[in-house]
Amino acid sequence: MPRRSTSQNVPKDLQARFDTISQLTDDFALAYLNDEYALLCRQLTATLARKRPSPLLQGKAPTWACGIIHALGMVNFLFDPSQTPHVPPSQIWEHLGLSSSTMQAKSKQIRDLLGMSQLDPDWTLPSRVEQNPLIWMLEINGLIVDVRYAPRAIQEEAFRRGLIPYVPDA
Repeated sequence: MPRRSTSQNVPKDLQARFDTISQLTDDFALAYLNDEYALLCRQLTATLARKRPSPLLQGKAPTWACGIIHALGMVNFLFDPSQTPHVPPSQIWEHLGLSSSTMQAKSKQIRDLLGMSQLDPDWTLPSRVEQNPLIWMLEINGLIVDVRYAPRAIQEEAFRRGLIPYVPDA
């Protein structure tokens, strides 16, 4: 947990591209979001850089930065005014000098490529792991259960296997 790599290592031929896109996402995160978003944006950028062939080789850096921020925002409900931080989608595309359709198309491309969806356990902000029900749902003997309410032995085994991020109340 998570099943994806949290590494920011990228192939040497993509390091400059990674740095350019990451600078754009870092600038946005510093201005409107937080350090968690900045780190997750870097990790998503690195994941895309390691894909073969890397999709980052095509298109402009601001378009990728915009799509990356939007894709992670979709997973983490960034556009819900009841959440903190919260920004409207327009703030992302305006900050990066793009259009709504460009941002949404790139975001969809990223989400489709990596199989991302709302509440995706792999791309949930660390501070939201506790509230994400998908992280805690496991199939046990054919039944879906919230492992937080399972016996301690089951929780420990799920943690040992890497199925949950930690043993609740440990």
